[in-house]
Amino acid sequence: MTELLLFSAGLAAVLGGGELLVRGAAQLAGRLGVSPLIIGLTVVAFGTSAPELAITLRAAFTEHAADLALGNVVGSNIANILLVLGLAATLAPIAVARRLIRIHVPVMIAVSLLVAGLAVAGDLGPAQGAVLLLALAAYLVLTVRWDRQQVAPDEAPGDGSIPGAALRLLLGIPLLAGGSFLLVEAAAAIATALGISELVIGLTLVAVGTSVPELATSLVAMARDDRQMAVGNAVGSNIFNLLAVLGCAALLAPGGVHVARQALVFDLPVMLAAAFACLPVFFTGHTIARWEGVLFLGYYAVYCAFLFLAATQHPALPLLSAAMLGLVIPLTVATLAVGARRELRRRRPSLYR
Repeated sequence: MTELLLFSAGLAAVLGGGELLVRGAAQLAGRLGVSPLIIGLTVVAFGTSAPELAITLRAAFTEHAADLALGNVVGSNIANILLVLGLAATLAPIAVARRLIRIHVPVMIAVSLLVAGLAVAGDLGPAQGAVLLLALAAYLVLTVRWDRQQVAPDEAPGDGSIPGAALRLLLGIPLLAGGSFLLVEAAAAIATALGISELVIGLTLVAVGTSVPELATSLVAMARDDRQMAVGNAVGSNIFNLLAVLGCAALLAPGGVHVARQALVFDLPVMLAAAFACLPVFFTGHTIARWEGVLFLGYYAVYCAFLFLAATQHPALPLLSAAMLGLVIPLTVATLAVGARRELRRRRPSLYR
Protein backbone atom coordinates (compact mmCIF):
# COMPACT_ATOMS: atom_id res chain seq x y z
CA MET A 1 0.00 0.00 0.00
CA THR A 2 2.84 2.39 0.88
CA GLU A 3 4.57 1.66 -2.42
CA LEU A 4 1.39 2.43 -4.36
CA LEU A 5 1.04 5.76 -2.55
CA LEU A 6 4.69 6.63 -3.26
CA PHE A 7 4.24 5.63 -6.90
CA SER A 8 1.14 7.83 -7.20
CA ALA A 9 2.92 10.72 -5.48
CA GLY A 10 5.95 10.34 -7.75
CA LEU A 11 3.77 10.23 -10.87
CA ALA A 12 1.85 13.33 -9.77
CA ALA A 13 5.11 15.17 -9.00
CA VAL A 14 6.63 14.27 -12.38
CA LEU A 15 3.55 15.36 -14.32
CA GLY A 16 3.14 18.52 -12.26
CA GLY A 17 6.83 19.35 -12.55
CA GLY A 18 6.73 18.79 -16.29
CA GLU A 19 3.73 21.09 -16.65
CA LEU A 20 5.42 23.84 -14.61
CA LEU A 21 8.70 23.44 -16.47
CA VAL A 22 7.16 23.58 -19.94
CA ARG A 23 4.83 26.48 -19.12
CA GLY A 24 7.58 28.47 -17.42
CA ALA A 25 9.99 27.75 -20.26
CA ALA A 26 7.49 28.88 -22.90
CA GLN A 27 6.81 32.12 -21.02
CA LEU A 28 10.50 32.72 -20.50
CA ALA A 29 11.12 32.27 -24.22
CA GLY A 30 8.49 34.88 -24.96
CA ARG A 31 9.82 37.44 -22.50
CA LEU A 32 13.46 36.98 -23.55
CA GLY A 33 12.67 37.06 -27.27
CA VAL A 34 14.04 33.61 -28.08
CA SER A 35 12.28 30.61 -29.59
CA PRO A 36 10.78 27.77 -27.51
CA LEU A 37 13.17 25.44 -29.35
CA ILE A 38 16.20 27.20 -27.86
CA ILE A 39 14.68 27.23 -24.38
CA GLY A 40 14.08 23.50 -24.79
CA LEU A 41 17.67 23.00 -25.91
CA THR A 42 19.11 24.98 -23.00
CA VAL A 43 17.04 25.76 -19.89
CA VAL A 44 14.66 22.79 -20.06
CA ALA A 45 17.43 20.40 -21.14
CA PHE A 46 19.62 21.47 -18.23
CA GLY A 47 16.74 21.11 -15.79
CA THR A 48 15.78 17.62 -16.94
CA SER A 49 19.45 16.57 -16.82
CA ALA A 50 19.58 17.24 -13.06
CA PRO A 51 19.03 13.56 -12.10
CA GLU A 52 21.83 12.45 -14.43
CA LEU A 53 24.14 15.06 -12.89
CA ALA A 54 23.36 13.96 -9.33
CA ILE A 55 23.71 10.23 -10.04
CA THR A 56 26.84 10.62 -12.16
CA LEU A 57 28.63 12.80 -9.59
CA ARG A 58 27.69 10.39 -6.80
CA ALA A 59 28.92 7.43 -8.84
CA ALA A 60 32.15 9.20 -9.80
CA PHE A 61 32.96 9.83 -6.13
CA THR A 62 32.19 6.22 -5.17
CA GLU A 63 34.91 3.73 -6.01
CA HIS A 64 32.64 0.72 -6.37
CA ALA A 65 30.19 2.60 -8.62
CA ALA A 66 32.77 4.31 -10.81
CA ASP A 67 31.62 2.43 -13.91
CA LEU A 68 28.13 3.85 -13.46
CA ALA A 69 29.25 7.44 -14.02
CA LEU A 70 29.67 7.01 -17.77
CA GLY A 71 27.10 4.25 -18.09
CA ASN A 72 24.37 6.43 -16.60
CA VAL A 73 24.98 9.22 -19.12
CA VAL A 74 25.27 6.90 -22.10
CA GLY A 75 22.18 4.91 -21.12
CA SER A 76 20.18 8.07 -20.57
CA ASN A 77 21.19 9.46 -23.99
CA ILE A 78 20.07 6.24 -25.67
CA ALA A 79 16.75 6.41 -23.82
CA ASN A 80 16.24 10.09 -24.69
CA ILE A 81 16.36 9.34 -28.42
CA LEU A 82 14.87 5.89 -28.73
CA LEU A 83 12.38 5.93 -25.83
CA VAL A 84 11.46 9.59 -25.25
CA LEU A 85 11.31 10.75 -28.88
CA GLY A 86 9.99 7.35 -29.97
CA LEU A 87 7.05 7.46 -27.58
CA ALA A 88 6.31 11.14 -28.29
CA ALA A 89 6.32 10.59 -32.07
CA THR A 90 4.18 7.47 -31.73
CA LEU A 91 1.50 9.57 -30.03
CA ALA A 92 1.65 12.31 -32.68
CA PRO A 93 4.07 13.19 -35.52
CA ILE A 94 6.63 15.81 -34.46
CA ALA A 95 7.58 18.65 -36.79
CA VAL A 96 11.32 19.34 -36.60
CA ALA A 97 12.73 22.85 -37.07
CA ARG A 98 15.28 23.25 -39.86
CA ARG A 99 17.87 24.82 -37.55
CA LEU A 100 17.66 21.75 -35.31
CA ILE A 101 18.68 19.56 -38.25
CA ARG A 102 21.32 21.94 -39.55
CA ILE A 103 22.97 22.88 -36.26
CA HIS A 104 21.94 21.10 -33.08
CA VAL A 105 21.69 17.47 -34.24
CA PRO A 106 25.15 17.73 -35.89
CA VAL A 107 26.41 19.24 -32.62
CA MET A 108 24.94 16.27 -30.71
CA ILE A 109 26.67 13.88 -33.11
CA ALA A 110 29.98 15.78 -32.88
CA VAL A 111 29.83 15.82 -29.08
CA SER A 112 29.02 12.09 -29.02
CA LEU A 113 32.05 11.42 -31.24
CA LEU A 114 34.21 13.66 -29.01
CA VAL A 115 33.25 11.76 -25.86
CA ALA A 116 33.74 8.39 -27.59
CA GLY A 117 37.18 9.52 -28.76
CA LEU A 118 38.18 10.73 -25.30
CA ALA A 119 36.85 7.52 -23.73
CA VAL A 120 39.18 5.33 -25.79
CA ALA A 121 42.01 6.25 -23.40
CA GLY A 122 40.16 4.43 -20.61
CA ASP A 123 39.51 7.33 -18.24
CA LEU A 124 38.13 10.86 -18.39
CA GLY A 125 40.23 13.10 -16.14
CA PRO A 126 40.32 16.84 -15.28
CA ALA A 127 41.82 17.82 -18.65
CA GLN A 128 39.06 16.05 -20.57
CA GLY A 129 36.47 17.48 -18.19
CA ALA A 130 37.73 21.01 -18.84
CA VAL A 131 37.52 20.42 -22.60
CA LEU A 132 33.90 19.27 -22.30
CA LEU A 133 32.87 22.22 -20.11
CA LEU A 134 34.56 24.74 -22.43
CA ALA A 135 32.75 23.16 -25.36
CA LEU A 136 29.48 23.54 -23.44
CA ALA A 137 30.12 27.24 -22.79
CA ALA A 138 30.90 27.84 -26.46
CA TYR A 139 27.78 25.96 -27.54
CA LEU A 140 25.51 27.97 -25.25
CA VAL A 141 26.91 31.35 -26.28
CA LEU A 142 26.76 30.61 -30.01
CA THR A 143 23.29 29.04 -29.76
CA VAL A 144 21.70 32.01 -28.00
CA ARG A 145 23.42 34.56 -30.26
CA TRP A 146 22.40 32.78 -33.44
CA ASP A 147 18.82 32.26 -32.29
CA ARG A 148 18.28 35.91 -31.33
CA GLN A 149 19.18 36.82 -34.91
CA GLN A 150 16.96 34.17 -36.50
CA VAL A 151 13.84 33.90 -34.33
CA ALA A 152 10.67 35.19 -35.96
CA PRO A 153 8.44 37.60 -34.01
CA ASP A 154 5.50 35.20 -33.95
CA GLU A 155 7.62 32.44 -32.43
CA ALA A 156 8.05 34.30 -29.18
CA PRO A 157 4.75 35.61 -27.74
CA GLY A 158 5.31 37.89 -24.80
CA ASP A 159 2.76 36.55 -22.29
CA GLY A 160 3.61 36.17 -18.62
CA SER A 161 6.36 37.78 -16.57
CA ILE A 162 9.99 36.82 -16.16
CA PRO A 163 9.72 36.34 -12.34
CA GLY A 164 6.62 34.16 -12.80
CA ALA A 165 8.30 32.08 -15.50
CA ALA A 166 11.45 31.71 -13.41
CA LEU A 167 9.38 30.62 -10.39
CA ARG A 168 7.67 27.92 -12.44
CA LEU A 169 11.06 26.69 -13.64
CA LEU A 170 12.48 26.65 -10.10
CA LEU A 171 9.46 24.68 -8.86
CA GLY A 172 9.26 22.35 -11.86
CA ILE A 173 12.87 21.13 -11.83
CA PRO A 174 12.93 19.75 -8.24
CA LEU A 175 9.43 18.31 -8.68
CA LEU A 176 10.65 16.42 -11.75
CA ALA A 177 13.82 15.20 -10.05
CA GLY A 178 12.12 14.23 -6.78
CA GLY A 179 9.12 12.70 -8.52
CA SER A 180 11.30 10.55 -10.78
CA PHE A 181 13.21 9.29 -7.72
CA LEU A 182 9.97 8.34 -5.92
CA LEU A 183 8.58 6.76 -9.09
CA VAL A 184 11.59 4.53 -9.67
CA GLU A 185 11.99 3.54 -6.01
CA ALA A 186 8.31 2.68 -5.64
CA ALA A 187 8.22 0.79 -8.94
CA ALA A 188 11.30 -1.21 -7.91
CA ALA A 189 9.68 -2.09 -4.58
CA ILE A 190 6.46 -3.16 -6.30
CA ALA A 191 8.40 -5.25 -8.84
CA THR A 192 10.35 -6.95 -6.04
CA ALA A 193 7.12 -7.72 -4.19
CA LEU A 194 5.75 -9.31 -7.34
CA GLY A 195 8.79 -11.57 -7.58
CA ILE A 196 10.58 -9.81 -10.44
CA SER A 197 14.35 -10.24 -10.18
CA GLU A 198 16.67 -7.41 -9.19
CA LEU A 199 18.54 -7.89 -12.46
CA VAL A 200 15.47 -7.12 -14.56
CA ILE A 201 14.65 -4.15 -12.32
CA GLY A 202 18.15 -2.77 -12.75
CA LEU A 203 18.16 -3.20 -16.52
CA THR A 204 14.76 -1.54 -16.95
CA LEU A 205 13.48 0.71 -14.16
CA VAL A 206 16.82 2.09 -13.01
CA ALA A 207 18.10 2.56 -16.57
CA VAL A 208 14.97 4.47 -17.60
CA GLY A 209 14.64 6.31 -14.29
CA THR A 210 16.96 9.20 -15.10
CA SER A 211 15.11 9.79 -18.39
CA VAL A 212 11.72 10.14 -16.68
CA PRO A 213 12.04 13.97 -16.49
CA GLU A 214 12.81 14.19 -20.22
CA LEU A 215 9.94 11.82 -20.98
CA ALA A 216 7.44 13.71 -18.81
CA THR A 217 8.56 17.10 -20.15
CA SER A 218 8.35 15.98 -23.78
CA LEU A 219 4.90 14.41 -23.29
CA VAL A 220 3.59 17.52 -21.53
CA ALA A 221 5.04 19.68 -24.31
CA MET A 222 3.28 17.47 -26.88
CA ALA A 223 0.00 17.77 -24.97
CA ARG A 224 0.38 21.57 -24.99
CA ASP A 225 1.15 21.41 -28.74
CA ASP A 226 4.67 22.76 -28.16
CA ARG A 227 6.39 20.08 -30.20
CA GLN A 228 9.56 22.06 -30.85
CA MET A 229 10.26 22.09 -27.13
CA ALA A 230 9.60 18.34 -26.98
CA VAL A 231 12.28 17.45 -29.52
CA GLY A 232 14.59 20.28 -28.42
CA ASN A 233 14.50 18.96 -24.85
CA ALA A 234 15.64 15.48 -25.91
CA VAL A 235 18.46 16.71 -28.17
CA GLY A 236 19.56 19.40 -25.71
CA SER A 237 19.52 16.99 -22.79
CA ASN A 238 21.87 14.66 -24.66
CA ILE A 239 24.28 17.53 -25.30
CA PHE A 240 24.11 18.61 -21.65
CA ASN A 241 24.60 15.06 -20.41
CA LEU A 242 27.79 14.65 -22.40
CA LEU A 243 29.28 18.12 -21.88
CA ALA A 244 27.97 19.30 -18.50
CA VAL A 245 27.34 16.07 -16.58
CA LEU A 246 30.41 14.15 -17.77
CA GLY A 247 32.48 17.35 -17.79
CA CYS A 248 31.70 18.08 -14.12
CA ALA A 249 32.27 14.47 -13.08
CA ALA A 250 35.60 14.20 -14.91
CA LEU A 251 36.79 17.55 -13.56
CA LEU A 252 35.73 17.11 -9.92
CA ALA A 253 35.97 13.39 -9.17
CA PRO A 254 39.29 12.40 -7.54
CA GLY A 255 39.93 9.52 -9.91
CA GLY A 256 38.12 10.93 -12.90
CA VAL A 257 35.46 8.92 -14.72
CA HIS A 258 36.36 5.30 -15.44
CA VAL A 259 35.39 3.93 -18.86
CA ALA A 260 34.35 0.27 -18.69
CA ARG A 261 35.14 -2.01 -21.60
CA GLN A 262 31.41 -2.81 -21.96
CA ALA A 263 30.74 0.88 -22.59
CA LEU A 264 33.45 1.08 -25.25
CA VAL A 265 32.45 -1.99 -27.23
CA PHE A 266 28.66 -1.80 -26.94
CA ASP A 267 26.92 1.12 -25.20
CA LEU A 268 28.92 3.97 -26.76
CA PRO A 269 28.46 2.56 -30.30
CA VAL A 270 24.71 2.22 -29.65
CA MET A 271 24.61 5.84 -28.43
CA LEU A 272 26.45 6.97 -31.58
CA ALA A 273 24.09 4.96 -33.80
CA ALA A 274 21.05 6.55 -32.14
CA ALA A 275 22.54 10.04 -32.60
CA PHE A 276 23.37 9.41 -36.27
CA ALA A 277 19.89 7.98 -36.87
CA CYS A 278 18.37 11.35 -35.98
CA LEU A 279 19.71 13.01 -39.15
CA PRO A 280 17.82 10.96 -41.78
CA VAL A 281 14.75 10.62 -39.55
CA PHE A 282 14.53 14.36 -38.82
CA PHE A 283 15.49 15.34 -42.37
CA THR A 284 12.74 13.37 -44.14
CA GLY A 285 9.85 15.80 -44.35
CA HIS A 286 11.24 17.69 -41.34
CA THR A 287 9.00 15.39 -39.31
CA ILE A 288 9.37 12.41 -37.02
CA ALA A 289 6.57 10.22 -38.32
CA ARG A 290 4.60 7.76 -36.24
CA TRP A 291 6.23 4.75 -37.92
CA GLU A 292 9.66 6.22 -37.12
CA GLY A 293 8.60 6.62 -33.50
CA VAL A 294 7.53 2.98 -33.44
CA LEU A 295 10.90 2.07 -34.99
CA PHE A 296 12.74 3.93 -32.23
CA LEU A 297 10.68 2.18 -29.55
CA GLY A 298 11.33 -1.17 -31.16
CA TYR A 299 15.07 -0.59 -31.16
CA TYR A 300 14.97 0.47 -27.52
CA ALA A 301 13.12 -2.74 -26.64
CA VAL A 302 15.78 -4.74 -28.52
CA TYR A 303 18.54 -2.82 -26.70
CA CYS A 304 17.02 -3.68 -23.30
CA ALA A 305 16.54 -7.29 -24.38
CA PHE A 306 20.18 -7.47 -25.48
CA LEU A 307 21.32 -6.15 -22.08
CA PHE A 308 19.20 -8.73 -20.30
CA LEU A 309 20.35 -11.64 -22.47
CA ALA A 310 23.98 -10.58 -22.18
CA ALA A 311 23.79 -10.25 -18.39
CA THR A 312 22.23 -13.70 -18.01
CA GLN A 313 24.33 -15.32 -20.79
CA HIS A 314 21.09 -16.53 -22.35
CA PRO A 315 21.50 -18.95 -25.30
CA ALA A 316 19.20 -16.77 -27.44
CA LEU A 317 21.76 -13.94 -27.46
CA PRO A 318 23.64 -15.09 -30.63
CA LEU A 319 20.34 -15.47 -32.50
CA LEU A 320 19.22 -11.94 -31.55
CA SER A 321 22.59 -10.49 -32.52
CA ALA A 322 22.56 -12.27 -35.89
CA ALA A 323 19.01 -11.12 -36.63
CA MET A 324 19.81 -7.50 -35.79
CA LEU A 325 23.11 -7.35 -37.67
CA GLY A 326 22.00 -9.37 -40.67
CA LEU A 327 18.43 -8.20 -41.24
CA VAL A 328 16.83 -5.52 -39.06
CA ILE A 329 19.61 -2.90 -38.99
CA PRO A 330 20.46 -3.12 -42.74
CA LEU A 331 16.75 -2.95 -43.62
CA THR A 332 16.31 0.13 -41.43
CA VAL A 333 19.36 1.86 -42.90
CA ALA A 334 18.12 1.15 -46.43
CA THR A 335 14.64 2.47 -45.63
CA LEU A 336 15.97 5.69 -44.11
CA ALA A 337 18.41 6.15 -47.00
CA VAL A 338 15.63 5.79 -49.57
CA GLY A 339 13.48 8.27 -47.64
CA ALA A 340 16.32 10.80 -47.45
CA ARG A 341 17.05 10.41 -51.17
CA ARG A 342 13.40 11.02 -52.05
CA GLU A 343 13.40 14.12 -49.88
CA LEU A 344 16.49 15.44 -51.68
CA ARG A 345 14.87 14.72 -55.04
CA ARG A 346 11.75 16.57 -54.00
CA ARG A 347 13.74 19.65 -52.98
CA ARG A 348 16.37 19.69 -55.71
CA PRO A 349 14.97 17.86 -58.74
CA SER A 350 17.49 19.45 -61.08
CA LEU A 351 20.30 17.46 -59.50
CA TYR A 352 18.75 14.19 -60.62
CA ARG A 353 17.86 15.05 -64.23
